[in-house]
Amino acid sequence: MGNSCTHLGIPPAKGPNAVGCTDFMMDHTAKGSFFRLYYPCQETEKAEKPDWVPCREYFNGLADFMKINRSLSKGIFDHLFGSFKIPAYMDAPFKSNEKCPVVIFSHGLGAFRTLYSAICAELASRGFIVASVEHRDQSASATYYFSEKPASERAKGNSPKTSASAPEDLLMEWMYYRALRHGEREFPLRNQQVKQRADECILALDKLTEINAGAAVRNVLHTPFDWTTLEVTANSMDLCRTAIMGHSFGGATAIEALCKEVKFKCGVALDAWMFPLNDEIFPRVKQPIFFINSEKFQWAGNIGRMRQLDSAVIQRKMITIRGTVHQSFPDFTFLTGNWIGKLMKLKGEIDPELAIDLSNKATLAFLQRHLGLEKNFNQWDLLIDGEDKNLIQGTNVILFQSAI
Repeated sequence: MGNSCTHLGIPPAKGPNAVGCTDFMMDHTAKGSFFRLYYPCQETEKAEKPDWVPCREYFNGLADFMKINRSLSKGIFDHLFGSFKIPAYMDAPFKSNEKCPVVIFSHGLGAFRTLYSAICAELASRGFIVASVEHRDQSASATYYFSEKPASERAKGNSPKTSASAPEDLLMEWMYYRALRHGEREFPLRNQQVKQRADECILALDKLTEINAGAAVRNVLHTPFDWTTLEVTANSMDLCRTAIMGHSFGGATAIEALCKEVKFKCGVALDAWMFPLNDEIFPRVKQPIFFINSEKFQWAGNIGRMRQLDSAVIQRKMITIRGTVHQSFPDFTFLTGNWIGKLMKLKGEIDPELAIDLSNKATLAFLQRHLGLEKNFNQWDLLIDGEDKNLIQGTNVILFQSAI
């Protein structure tokens, strides 16, 4: 189980489809929807793979989140992560021979839309359309929206340049992670955020539904991707088969979204952080849920709250991946060497590619089971029950009666 990964980089997707990605922003304000879309694509020589971190402001946000000096961190982050690419072709043409089920993905605290590309690209390579939402509840390390330029600036036709491109007549506004204030109670903030996050996931699904129906949708970002290729006439999205998925705070977001939106047929929660949720929502969640946990993050109180979702009639499954840490799910785990990765708790004892492969295959088997897919993902059904030498059925955490 030792870390045998000798090269650094986000592993390529293993499914039969090439993977494309594009960014979508509906409505330039902070109230709009912003996500990165991953999808099966045509292979093309022209398309390039995008930078893993889209622009320098995201490094500033990561520095704020980690409570380190921005100018000091810039060189370190740039050296460690500045050269990595996402394993997908930017704005490549959509291509699929069948309708694609849809997954909405929610990132963790201090993350943003591009940091789970190994998971999202793998799902797209297996025939899914995946929208990785960038949350605007101030839980992302950084995100942006636009405000309208004052009339005086519009007349001049010039404005300060930033490292992401702004449409004409609009000014880019950055929103950074909001830390807890001195003496502030955490639950009210996180509970408010998880509700907004769930609404943003539902909004992303609503936007994809509009696009699929052929509604004229304006992408503020003016990417070259042809959105009409996703219309229902192109046989693209299977909106009867939609799921919600997320990591950490995103795992809690997935559960909140399942409670709010019955269109989500099931949910996958990766190392969910259950703290932001009200207990009262648990009985109202009617869809199947799959908890995939790391070995080193969970504790009795958190697992106890997951167990409150146990049901005799709705499938609720839990597995734990041996040798993993909380950061075994985001892409960081593939981008640092063994020593620094373990020092920063970005790597566990298991080979990170093996860990994400187990997580992805178990997820695909669960999605096939609960979305009614006619695929071959049921070859990995045993993983749902933790039947693998690198898996634990349920949890490694000892639960006391008071935690259940």
